[in-house]
Amino acid sequence: MTLETLADRAGVTKSYLSKIERGQSVPSIAISASLAKALDVPLDNLFADAEELTDVTVTRAGERRPLTSEDEAGTRYEGMALEAGTKSMTPFMLHPPLDAGPVPFRDHPGEEFLFVHHGRAELILPSRTITLGPGDCAYFKATQPHKLRSLGTERAAVLLLVSDAHAHVHADAAAAPGLRLP
Repeated sequence: MTLETLADRAGVTKSYLSKIERGQSVPSIAISASLAKALDVPLDNLFADAEELTDVTVTRAGERRPLTSEDEAGTRYEGMALEAGTKSMTPFMLHPPLDAGPVPFRDHPGEEFLFVHHGRAELILPSRTITLGPGDCAYFKATQPHKLRSLGTERAAVLLLVSDAHAHVHADAAAAPGLRLP
């Protein structure tokens, strides 16, 4: 598949896709979900080498892979279970920003499940806002525009499970090698 074809299918520009491929830009989860859909592979294939995928994966707390930089002003993401084999959801640990004002609403195919592990967070939808505390969770269609922010003085720790429309595609499907994030 050409870069141009993939960009068209994913709804991004060819130049942005080229930056992702060269490691000069890190796509949001929503863009990553669009790329996975365009490539017809599970979302997590964009974050792990297909050869590393296994049937049982344990990710220790200190082994979560940062997918965004520590000084990211927006939501910081940590990959979890990236080496897992066929799965119907992709887990991430999120650390939402304290101010979600400048963060755009996101939407993508599939569903999301949020579980607040530490701190307090606010799920912001166009029609309402939902406050979540430790142990609280929310499940929703990811096609609904949404964003998340931390409440208080420190970023919350939120488990995010993303289920996409391609949940039944086998993990050994080949993804474009340059799209894997560092």
